[in-house]
Amino acid sequence: MSDRLDKAVQALTRGLEAALGDRLASLVLYGSVARGTHVPGRSDANVLLIVTDAGAAVLRLAAPPLAAWSRAGYPPPLIHTPAEWAAAADVYPLEVEDIREAHRVLAGRDPVEGVTTNRGDQLRELEHQARGLLLHLRGRYGALASDPRALAALLSGSVGAVLVFCRAALRLAGQTIPRQPEAVAAEAGVLAGFDEGAFRWAIEARRETKARLEAYDERGSAYLASVERLVGWVDGLEKR
Repeated sequence: MSDRLDKAVQALTRGLEAALGDRLASLVLYGSVARGTHVPGRSDANVLLIVTDAGAAVLRLAAPPLAAWSRAGYPPPLIHTPAEWAAAADVYPLEVEDIREAHRVLAGRDPVEGVTTNRGDQLRELEHQARGLLLHLRGRYGALASDPRALAALLSGSVGAVLVFCRAALRLAGQTIPRQPEAVAAEAGVLAGFDEGAFRWAIEARRETKARLEAYDERGSAYLASVERLVGWVDGLEKR
């Protein structure tokens, strides 16, 4: 974690603890920061906030530290009540399991303790979201493939979601999930039968802003084909 992000996290934690008191049930940092793969300026800093009451009056109390967090350039937290968080396990099981895999409790209790998800729910959400991403990529690829800069932005901007789906696929297959994104793509490629090299460029491009593609670059078409193979594997897993 960079010094800048560390200071922002500490300020957010102190501010919410002071503002909310015992209304703060859980404050959790998750995703790439918790995994140790965060890229400053390129990756999000994901925060889950669980409060006993998420009404407007409580949110107004939390507004100053949340506003400071947003001004620092970080996305607003996901805000749930305890009951909403427990009920989300069958609606957002991928997110629950992704948080369970890598998170850091900043304040309050660990929100994944005692929360269970259903394998069928995980599979349905994975197929729904992965198919949605594939449709999005096809439409954007058709419009942007002739523009090298736009094509590069499409691939590097979507690979984070692809990696979420790769981790979910590995989890459903009962495999250990590697920490580094390149290893995640490689293991998922073996599992689903796609060339993980198609994602390697996009992963590297998130770290290196000077990375470039050519118009109609073959890496773009390989990326699209690999997402198609991943979706096909997920669909086949449900049928099996």
